[in-house]
Amino acid sequence: MPSSRIASKSVVLLATLLAATTGHGAPAVTPGMPGQPPLAIENVTVLDLERDRKLANCTVLVRDGLIEALSDKEIELPKQALRIDGTGLYLLPGLAEMHAHIPSQSQGTAYTNRVLFLYLAAGVTTVRGMLGEPGHLRLRAAAKGYELLSPRIYTSGPSFNGRSVNSPTAARNMARSQHMAGYDFLKLHPGLTRDEYDALVDTANDLDIPFAGHVSAEVGITRTLQARQATIDHLDGYMQALVTADYQPDNAGFFGAALVSGVDEQRIDEVAKATAAANVWNVPTQSLIENFVLPVDADTMATRPEMRYMPASTVATWRRRKSDVLASPEYDAASARRFVDVRHRLILALHKAGAKLLLGSDAPQVFNVPGFAIHRELETLVEAGLTPREALLTGTANPARFFGASNTFGFVRAGLEADLLLLYADPTQNIGNISKIAGVVARGRWLSRETIDRRLEKLAHK
Repeated sequence: MPSSRIASKSVVLLATLLAATTGHGAPAVTPGMPGQPPLAIENVTVLDLERDRKLANCTVLVRDGLIEALSDKEIELPKQALRIDGTGLYLLPGLAEMHAHIPSQSQGTAYTNRVLFLYLAAGVTTVRGMLGEPGHLRLRAAAKGYELLSPRIYTSGPSFNGRSVNSPTAARNMARSQHMAGYDFLKLHPGLTRDEYDALVDTANDLDIPFAGHVSAEVGITRTLQARQATIDHLDGYMQALVTADYQPDNAGFFGAALVSGVDEQRIDEVAKATAAANVWNVPTQSLIENFVLPVDADTMATRPEMRYMPASTVATWRRRKSDVLASPEYDAASARRFVDVRHRLILALHKAGAKLLLGSDAPQVFNVPGFAIHRELETLVEAGLTPREALLTGTANPARFFGASNTFGFVRAGLEADLLLLYADPTQNIGNISKIAGVVARGRWLSRETIDRRLEKLAHK
């Protein structure tokens, strides 16, 4: 986290960066920051995703970081307002990345700023950091105070796992410490014993702090649902719940991939209904799974356009990891495809049962570039059977409700913080249109397409 002097320089740099033209004849300044003018997006079609409505010819007025007004009638605009012509464009809430990774301080300020900007560049205005550290609390505060160009941040502390926790007492003490430090939730990784998990659950409930993440092998889905874990990420533990009782190989593989031949698909609806009844949310991170297991060679994946925005050393590491998967003697392409198909069926069953889904990709991770991976994640949800509108709700209204923040973000509504995504085409008709970005508003700050492209181009040469 930068010092206060560096943070002040960041604000000056941000103002300089955004002092460009929008392509609609207006300067790309940053409403929402103190002293900045209001923003008006005129004649735009607003997508009311929750009610499945399209509100045509609307004007949305943003002032001091909030949506002040939304109307299809004439609004008297402040003389100093930055006016954006929204004719033919579509406006929806900014997206949330609900399984994000914020770089560690050890990776340097430049890389952290790169990752946070990449989220914004793709329309991600909220992130849930799934492997936190003390520096992330300072980033959260800097983002909230407009000292940092960043999405809104929720963050866990360091993870609870088989190495960080060695007893129920250690689990309790670690939970108390993280609660006192001010983290938003507790992150679980594999390796916890049942006694350690139970101690963590009891302590977290006493402290009223959520716990979320993986499902340890000794805990299993049944206990995780009973404990009302806030989220299960990666659909972890579900494959183990779907296999027949007599199918117990020594190694479950990557999120249960090695279990696929023993899956009884008749169990999918049952476990989906149990998840809904427990009110446990899921973050599938399906794009991550498909990147890892599907038989697409690493060189092909490395040619995706967004790879140029990541450091070459990072992409090289991803290529090696993917190549190692495909070169393994145990790898079987047909089994990999069935694993993906079973997960698609599970995602759809969870959705139909009323078990809530949240949008998340686990970026930055193997071939998942921050922000851009969320667009691919939306495509996987549609491939699983959700409509584009239903998929978009997993990254807009659903995260707001999950955080108890529906009066803050997640909707295009007067009085809420101005987290908005302006598109050239309607994503409810074709989910691929989510990448056709005309501009992003992050808590009132306007990022034009031209501004985003210039910043991306600079990242592509670093």
